[in-house]
Order: sequence, then structure tokens, then C-alpha cells
Amino acid sequence: MAIFRQYVAPLLIVFVFLFALVAVSSRIFMPMDMAAPAPVELTSPQAQNSALYKPTNSYKPTNLPPSLSALITGLTDEST
Repeated sequence: MAIFRQYVAPLLIVFVFLFALVAVSSRIFMPMDMAAPAPVELTSPQAQNSALYKPTNSYKPTNLPPSLSALITGLTDEST
């Protein structure tokens, strides 16, 4: 076990470090379009939020206590 701790484990750590160094450094030699970061789509956050978080009143649960109804449908102007 001492051989693994003294020789094998440090050698594996050095190999992993060298592999990561070569992988990161290889970006220098890539074509310009591949060396750049991935493009990000620009969208307006307000349009996404309004579509995602708009409460709909089309679903009306029945036979629920008011505390559970507020959790499912969200708070409305009437319940406050």
C-alpha cells in the first residue's frame, strides 16, 4: 500500500494535471470559430417571465380548504 501512496497516486495526479493542461492549451490552436465561447441567445427576460409565471384561472380545484387552494392557484386580489 505504501508503494501506491508514494509512487502510483502522485503519478496519476500528475498525469491528470498534464492532460487538463494540454486540453485547455489546445484551444490556442483551434480555428477562431471553435476557440470562442458558445453563443448565448439574447431574449428579453420580461417576455419569458410573463409567459412562465402568469397565473391562469382556468383550473378551479373543488373541495379544497382555502389554505390549500391558495397554494395551488396562487394568491388573488380577493384572498388578500
